Formats: sequence, C-alpha cells, structure tokens
Amino acid sequence: MEPERARTGGLPKKGRKRRRAPNKLVGAAEAMRAGWELEERRPGAKKARLSTILFAENYEVTHGQLCELLKYAVLGKSSVPKPSWCQLFHQNQLNNVVIFVLQGMSQLHFYRFYLEFGFLRKAFRHKFRLPPPSSDFLADITGLQKKQTTGAPSKTMEGSLPSASSKVSVNLQNDPIIQKYGSKKVGLTRCLLTKEEMKTFHFPLQGFPDCENFVPTKCNGSITDSSPLFGLDCEMCLTSKGRELTRISLVAEGGCCVMDELVKPDNKILDYLTSFSGITKKILNPVATKLKDVQRQLKALLPPDAVLVGHSLDFDLKALKMIHPYVIDTSLLYVREQGRRFKLKFLAKAILGKDIQCPDRLGHDATEDARTTLELARYFLKYGPKKIAELNLEALASHQELQTAVQEPRNTTEVVQQLNTSVLECLDSMGQKLLFLTRETDASELSSSRNCQTIKCLSNKEVLEQARMEIPLFPFSIIQFSFETFSPSLTEEMNKRPHLCIQYEVLEAAQLAIESLDGILVDGICIKVQRPVTELTLDCNTLVNELEQDSENRGTIYLSGVSEAFKEQLLQQSNVFFGLEAVILPKDLKSGKQKKYSFLKFKTFGSAHRALNILKGKDWKLKGRHALTPRHLHTWLRGLPPESRRPLGLRVIPPPSEQQALQTLKVDHPKIAAWRWGRKIGNLYYSLCPGTLCLILLPGTKSTHGSHSGLGLMGIKDEEESTTLNMCS
Repeated sequence: MEPERARTGGLPKKGRKRRRAPNKLVGAAEAMRAGWELEERRPGAKKARLSTILFAENYEVTHGQLCELLKYAVLGKSSVPKPSWCQLFHQNQLNNVVIFVLQGMSQLHFYRFYLEFGFLRKAFRHKFRLPPPSSDFLADITGLQKKQTTGAPSKTMEGSLPSASSKVSVNLQNDPIIQKYGSKKVGLTRCLLTKEEMKTFHFPLQGFPDCENFVPTKCNGSITDSSPLFGLDCEMCLTSKGRELTRISLVAEGGCCVMDELVKPDNKILDYLTSFSGITKKILNPVATKLKDVQRQLKALLPPDAVLVGHSLDFDLKALKMIHPYVIDTSLLYVREQGRRFKLKFLAKAILGKDIQCPDRLGHDATEDARTTLELARYFLKYGPKKIAELNLEALASHQELQTAVQEPRNTTEVVQQLNTSVLECLDSMGQKLLFLTRETDASELSSSRNCQTIKCLSNKEVLEQARMEIPLFPFSIIQFSFETFSPSLTEEMNKRPHLCIQYEVLEAAQLAIESLDGILVDGICIKVQRPVTELTLDCNTLVNELEQDSENRGTIYLSGVSEAFKEQLLQQSNVFFGLEAVILPKDLKSGKQKKYSFLKFKTFGSAHRALNILKGKDWKLKGRHALTPRHLHTWLRGLPPESRRPLGLRVIPPPSEQQALQTLKVDHPKIAAWRWGRKIGNLYYSLCPGTLCLILLPGTKSTHGSHSGLGLMGIKDEEESTTLNMCS
C-alpha cells in the first residue's frame, strides 16, 4: 500500500458522455468502464476513491467478493485482479485499511435504529447487503477458509530459501551467529548493540567527538523483551558539507509507516545520488521540511523504550544528527565471517524470500528498506540463531544461482497464485502485519493465524480503548465489537378498530401516497392517511427527513407511473438530464416484466433535483420524489415476511394517544445502545488518518426464527470530507 509515483495518461475528452444507453444497471457500469480507466491514469487525481456503480441489481456482496477488495487494497492491480463489484481508484494512495465488525447485528438492526446510527448513515455513502453469516465470518472475508481448502502454505510465511540451501552441509558450531548468540532463541534485549559495540562501529554517542550538536531522542526508558521496535531508513545526498539527509522513513512493528518525510538540506547540493536515493531536483524543489523539523517529529513519535532497527544504522543516525541508545543493526545481527556484512538486498531474498531495491526502479524505497529490516529482526527473534545458521548464508551469498534469482522479476505463475492467497499472506508479502482486536469470548480462526497481532479484551469498552492506541501502528486492522443480539419486535400489534391497510413495496411509494392522499375527499368524506403510531414509528417524520439526507440517497430520485418505453424516451433526451449515472428499472421476479416505477441516480443532488422537476412537469406527467431507501435495501425487504415490513407500509387508522404509544426507554434499551456505539465508532473514525479505507460490517444473525442478512458500509476517510463534517454530534 505504499504510495507509488504518479502515473501519467491522457485526460478524458471534455464533455464526453456515455456512447449508448445501457439497458440495465450492469450495462451502465460496463459502458462507463472506459472512462474510469482514463480517470485512474489522470495525473491530477491523487486521492484514493471508491465507486460502487458496478453493484449487481440486488446489491448483495458475497464474503468472497469482499475478500477481493481487501486483497486489492493491500497489493494493487499488479498482483491481484481488481474487485469484480466495485472500483477502487488510485489504490496506491491508500494509507490504511480499518474494518469495524459489529458482531450480533444485522441489516435489520441498522434500519430499525436508523435514527440512532446517525454517524453511520451519514458518513458512508457506499452501502451493500451481505449474505447471512457463516460459521466463521472473519475467516471468510480474509480468505482463510479458502486457504484451508487449497492447503498450500505461503513460502514467505515460512521464510523459505532457494532449494540450493538444502544441498549445503552446515557446521553449526563454526557459524559466526552461533558463536555470538549460542543455539537457543534469544530475547530482544540480547540483540541490542552494547555501548562498546556502538563505539566500535562508530555510532553517534553522547559526549563523543563530532557529536556535540547531535540531538538525543530522549528515549531513556527501561528496555524489556516486549519493548516496541521501529524500522528506520534514511536517504542522503552529497552537499558542499558532505552527506546530508533528504528522506526519512519510520515503520512501526505492525508494518505501518508512521513517518515518511522528504527533507531539504541546509547546504548546496552537489549530487542527489539519485541511483541510490531515488531523489531528484524536481522532487526536492517544493520541499520546505528541514532537519530540525524531522528531529522534533521523531522525538515526539518515539516512546521512552523504543528500539530502532536498521541496516548500517550508524549512517542513518549520523544523517539525522541524533543519538539513540537502543538499536538493533541487521547488518551486525546477521553476523558474517571476517567482519564483513551481508547486504540488505541479499538478506531480504535469502531470509524473507522477497525482492527489494529492484533494478527497474529509480533508487531505493526508504519505507520498503525500513520495513524489511524490521521484518528481519522479527524473523531472528522468532526462529532463533540455530535456524539462521542452518540456512548457511555464507554459502548462499557466493552461490551464482541466487544472484541470478535476485535479478528475476515476478513471473506470471506467482501472480496467479495470489488469487488463492489470504489477506494475511498478502500483508506478509509486503512485510506488514494485521491487527485483530476482539473480546476474549469471541472465537475465530483469525486470532490464531500467523502474521496476525491478536489482542483480546475483557469488554467492548476495552476494545475501543485499545483501538485508539493500536490502529495508527498497523496498516491493516480489524476491530470487532460483540453485542448481545438485539431483538426488537419485528411486528407490532394491529389496532383493533376497523381500518384499511395498504401495503407498498417501497418506502418512496408509501411516502408519496401520504403526501398526495392525506386530506383529500373520497365520496364527500375527508380521509386521514398516516402510518401506524408505535414506538418504532413515533420518529417517522424525522426518519424520512434524515433518509432524504442520506449520502447515498441525495443523488437518487424515485419515479412512479413509468411505461415500458420510459427508458428509450429518457435516453433520447439524455442531454437534458446532466450527470445521469444509472437508470434502475426493477422487474417482477415471477413474470420478468418491468415494474411501473424506477430510480434514477445522478452525480449530484442539484442534477437530481433539476431532473425531478422536469419529469414531474407537463411533458412527462410522472409522479416522483427524492429517494428514501438505498438500492441494496429493496431486495432485502422483498425477502422479509410481510409482518416484518408492515411499519414501512401505510395504514388508514385513527391515531392513538401518545401516552399509549410512548414507552420509557431504559439505559440498556437497544435504541440507547445503538445511539451510544454509533457515536463512539464515529469518534474513532474521525481519529483515523486521511486516505484510510474504512468498512463497517454488520455480519447478520442466525436464530431459531431464521437468518437475517448482514450490511456493509464503506468509504475512504476524507474522500468526501465536505459531506461528513459535524455528523457525529
């Protein structure tokens, strides 16, 4: 998920629209694919963005399709296919992926407590239905279930080496790693350089010559085997005063880059050392950040017991002009004979099975190098000196076949194999780790998986507190809250007095009927039209107003009374309807005939409002209003039993008194719980960094009364910042 250099490509021609009218929503998506491809290459578009026009008619996304998106968010299109159901533009600009799972909740709960979930309904305009939950929801969406079927473990997960290593006879006792560390596993503190070693290898130290103006990191806490590791790598250029810093990257233990800054040197640059650093004059010209700025930032980021990990870390600290007492240098950790050192590129290939510093790239990637050193340190701590010695690195370093393999690009077979990998393996191939926060009572295969940092908590409150601290340190996080299954009554007792009940298929039709029929004269009698008054419908007017403001509904209109020729008529005058994205014409499931209503989706609210006025005018004579229900909701409602849908319909009844309808809500009432946790998740969302792909997943529920579908909401933080400000109030 590292940012790549901006791609170049032609801008789409101004004013160019769809070439032909699609005959259904999927056709509309296909017709717009070419435009999307051009947009992906547009130089000015630098932010990650989502589009869900590719949704199928029922808007149900399977767990496997969700896994497609997650893997693509991690690796990008060079390694895995694009998701089949949505578009993620500029994936390389994503910074993090965060998934909130509300276990024990379904789509039914979201719409029963729609008003209480104020943040969720406003902040996320991409909503979709999920199938009823499986036995292990998290394993399904991360691809672990599929891996159980295929069975083949990832090579990088095992840290495997080229086959040549198995043919070499190894004398462990003479291996320099065994001689220094012994054969048993060691803790973190044993891997730290001593003060004498730091002096021998010319690390900057307090009170030493040439270090008078160096800045200490102020990290003087007590170091334990659980102290946090941070990978560090710097790039330098040659100035009139020697080598000076041009870029710094700092990676946290979970694999998340917490600092990546370009730095302008104080002195005149003589050589940018582009072949090593990747830095050019054009890249550095607009940069205003100075050395003192990154020194201050680094001091603020590092905790008191931070351990810095790097390769030839003395050069990095000298470039930073900083002093840090706790370091692991991978060029010295993986000890070599006669005082020589292995190159980072070699260790990455031999130990981790990954290629870095590829020759087709311009210079090194500081973040990639920092992450690699961190991964090498973790490998050493996990497997111990004996495992390293058995790899016989010295023999491998001189083996010609390995040198050839280092130069080889990824082949097609490797890319195809990514189709069957899990999200965890995708992260591992990037040198990253997944964070999983959950309650102790929750059981999932994910919690025991490799490359997953699982933290189990006693309560949802503790999960929330841990999430605030841990999410910034990981590039991919799954935060699971567990709720006692909400069980609001899905049916309401019918009023005993005589009345006429009219059931509508969609909420828009019911609302349109209320707005046009209430108060009219029928056979000389003024009729009263309203919904049933129950605890769940007391806030109905407020609910309708909020539904109209839903980010997904604002650009969509509902039309009633459309004919079979409506689509053709609409397309003949398409120049009148600016910004039209999709025409949705529902069909009867049994007969296959087109229904007499439709939805039109526009890019903006203004375009939708203008179109509605035209279509309700004398030329079209249609009835309509702004949409109230997201498109994925219609199929779900059709699948519910009639009594479950009744509150969305319309009844003609005398209104009971408020005293009969109102009930005192207790603190633990589901409405209160939904309101409280909606706010808490909202506050956590606003603390995420820009460019974070965020998903809210309600997996669905199963009970003796049947299964309820789940619901997914997703968006990219700051993708539509103007529409989400002040929503979590």
